[in-house]
Amino acid sequence: MATVLKPIRAVVFDVYGTLAEIRDRRAPFKRLLRYAEEQGRKPQADDAALVMAQRGGLPEVAARLGVSLPEALYQLLEADLQAELSSIRLFDDVNGTLATLRDRGLKLALCSNLAEPYAAPIVAQLDRPLDCYAWSFNVGAIKPDPRIYAYVVQQLGCAAEEALFVGDSVEADFAGPTRIGMQARLIERGKPQALQVMTEGLTG
Repeated sequence: MATVLKPIRAVVFDVYGTLAEIRDRRAPFKRLLRYAEEQGRKPQADDAALVMAQRGGLPEVAARLGVSLPEALYQLLEADLQAELSSIRLFDDVNGTLATLRDRGLKLALCSNLAEPYAAPIVAQLDRPLDCYAWSFNVGAIKPDPRIYAYVVQQLGCAAEEALFVGDSVEADFAGPTRIGMQARLIERGKPQALQVMTEGLTG
């Protein structure tokens, strides 16, 4: 018997790789993790959560890792971070597609694993505010933890089955959302106007 999908009331987007890209990648937080390892700290399974599931920038993450960050290294990593942040750009089809979906009566949200500094450049480039921002550092959980998906559908005021998750990662943006009942689609960013094509026909 075929599964009957509920009508979509909301669309939830992953951010990096889906709506935006970092054009000048420096990976300062990864470099901080490597420095901690050089200082004798063994990598832990929850290292990603230490970076992305709590608020703060480089000094706060260093403190959570239990390492003292020399001033010279901090200045170097902070310069790399600022270079990355200034290179963040939305893909060309993003604001137009979001406007079209909003005009069709759909609620819109972002749901992303990211360190806190990476959120502001995205919000600044959106033409209009969205209905919900499920940043991992605010929710206290990272994808594919079901808590972050539950948070976003609760904030949107819809059932999980009425929300469509759009992203570029199989585990975080497809398997994770569908495990709690959301609908999901994976985007192929190499194709022109990929977001617009993927969301054509969606109506609230």
